[in-house]
Amino acid sequence: MADRIESDSMGEVKIPQEFLYGASTQRAVENFQVSRRRFDRRFIQALGLIKWACVLANEELGLLDKKLASVIAKKALEVAEGNHDKHFILDIYQTGSGTSTNMNANEVIANLANPELGGAIGSKKPVHPNDHVNLGQSSNDVIPTAIHVGTAVAIAKGLIPAMTELHSTLELKARNFADIVKIGRTHLQDATPVTLGQEFSGYASQIEHGIKRCEQILEGLLELAIGGTAVGTGINTHPDFAKKVCEHLAQKIGLPFGESANHFEAQASKDAVVFASGALKTVAVSLMKIANDLRWLSSGPMCGLHEINLPELQPGSSIMPGKVNPVIPESVMQISAQVQGNDLAIQIGAQHGNFELNGMMPMIAGNLFESIELLTNGCTMLAKKCVKGITANEDRCQELVERSLMLVTNLNRVIGYDKAAYVAKKAYKEGKTVREILKAEKILPEEQIEKLLDPRTMLAPSG
Repeated sequence: MADRIESDSMGEVKIPQEFLYGASTQRAVENFQVSRRRFDRRFIQALGLIKWACVLANEELGLLDKKLASVIAKKALEVAEGNHDKHFILDIYQTGSGTSTNMNANEVIANLANPELGGAIGSKKPVHPNDHVNLGQSSNDVIPTAIHVGTAVAIAKGLIPAMTELHSTLELKARNFADIVKIGRTHLQDATPVTLGQEFSGYASQIEHGIKRCEQILEGLLELAIGGTAVGTGINTHPDFAKKVCEHLAQKIGLPFGESANHFEAQASKDAVVFASGALKTVAVSLMKIANDLRWLSSGPMCGLHEINLPELQPGSSIMPGKVNPVIPESVMQISAQVQGNDLAIQIGAQHGNFELNGMMPMIAGNLFESIELLTNGCTMLAKKCVKGITANEDRCQELVERSLMLVTNLNRVIGYDKAAYVAKKAYKEGKTVREILKAEKILPEEQIEKLLDPRTMLAPSG
């Protein structure tokens, strides 16, 4: 199949016939052979919806012919719905404004619209990618708008529901394990008793706080840069354009988007995105703690803690028969590490808002959307394939509590710290329990020993 010829302000370019993008995109294809990373589907969805909303706004303002607007809007929605993703092949490591990807959308939509209106692919007639599809816009306000719209949708309709499911699953386990007493641990050393339910309630609370943090993210993301055009002044756009675009997006998506209060801040800085990434990093750190605890609690089964059982999902070794590993927690821990790394890259990128434009938006977008996807899938996986199936080893929990030296803590108020320390050290040296030393040396009456060493008396303030 022969290439077709299209042109831009720099001259003619050969484009493979199977692609619907134009000359500007083809130049970027040739220039940016960097990685296999492409823009996230949700980013392309947001970009298509923005183009759709812009067309409707321009038509309402009398700036675009109704017949052209109708077809352009239809094709923009097709892009949003993912019907033409094969034509969005640009590397995220491209020009820092994302101009190449904005033009990718403009050209694909124009080349989809023109044949339906009697024109030819590549003719730019009757629909021109810049004059019609990009009317009233600049890459400098479209790309930050797409980042905000796509991120807000991904968090509100993907990540938060996934975290809510994980929270509910952890809360259920906390209730189920409420009466199982186990040894607490600080510094990875024995501490005073807790219940397994109390431990899991802590995990549930971490996720609950994470949900609230993600909800706080949305406030900043709902402010959109659209309408600022090149540098934030709004040159070449109608004063009511941005308001109308935001109204269409809000109605279509179901989130209350609005025009940014200050377009210079919206285009030159990425503070809302940094805040969002920071909250995502916090969620990742919470998941790291929870997943790592689950690995420790299930360690063994014969030579570890083995206080809980994780669901057995797959063989754990190619050489050790019968071995089963904590595969889901380990996957989640790797997700957490990647999200934290993405956050650092986003911080660095956001510092390059030189004067009126940030120059690292594609990389920021790539990392942000990856973090949201990883956390969304990670929370769902952890809830469904791990936490839901966890069971407790009550006998093992009871055994470890009885062997713990830190039961002496409850003796402080009766025999004093120094005497209690003596009992703990003697028990450890002789390989005995605290109970056995207290009885052997007749330090306290047996009835009082039983009362003081009852772990259930140590689960709350003693009053």
